Amino acid sequence: MGRVRSATIRSALGTIYAQLRPSSDYDMSVTQTQRDETGHAPSAKCWNCQAATTATHFCAACGKIQPLPAGTDYFAFFGLPEKLSLDAAQLESEFHKLSWKVHPDNFVRATEFERDLSLNRSSELNDAYRTLREPISRVEYLLLRRGLRKEGTTKQQAPAELLEEVFDLNEQLDELREARADGGDLAALRAPLEAAQKNFQEKLQEVDADLAEIGHEWDAALDSSADEAKQQALLARMNVALNRRSYIRNLVAGVQKELAEA
Repeated sequence: MGRVRSATIRSALGTIYAQLRPSSDYDMSVTQTQRDETGHAPSAKCWNCQAATTATHFCAACGKIQPLPAGTDYFAFFGLPEKLSLDAAQLESEFHKLSWKVHPDNFVRATEFERDLSLNRSSELNDAYRTLREPISRVEYLLLRRGLRKEGTTKQQAPAELLEEVFDLNEQLDELREARADGGDLAALRAPLEAAQKNFQEKLQEVDADLAEIGHEWDAALDSSADEAKQQALLARMNVALNRRSYIRNLVAGVQKELAEA
């Protein structure tokens, strides 16, 4: 009888799990429409005691670990709004606190359902923290979530105002490669390339400053409940700046590589 009862319980839990869990591993790219007016995901019910839960990791009534609503994003994962200015120390503190709470070692004697939730949650927690702790990856994630970027792709097109400088840089790089192949004197060619590298590094810092300023405008827009048109305009500016940053960063890395091999 004991084995029959255990099998029945496992079957019931499996049914609950299948109903509550998304068809794939938790999708952290939820669209904005999946949050309510408070900025949080809609409430659901605890799988164990049926008490209402609101995108929390644990049920406040019975303490059981909960499946997150389908599409819960990285910001909501830490109970944060979609703002780009974050308290790094607070984020790290919350990360360590959650890491301890959801660690699989705490669920050794729990049900298979809960152990599975713990394993997935620990992995999701690490991904969320790595993404949100860095300002640039935070912007990339916001744009990815809002549909302005695709994961693993960047727009590699020289900004119009940099075309002449990029053309000159490519000529200098060609000269360096030819001199290296012919065994020529590289010393005279290094100085202009080092100057170009410094120039583009400064431009990279300027772009980072621009992104930070747009980020402040984005946060203010959320605070003032700005309309969709204003939000979309800010997101578009972020995307342009991020594409510019990606292009310049690759230029700097390319020059650095050539100089290292010279």
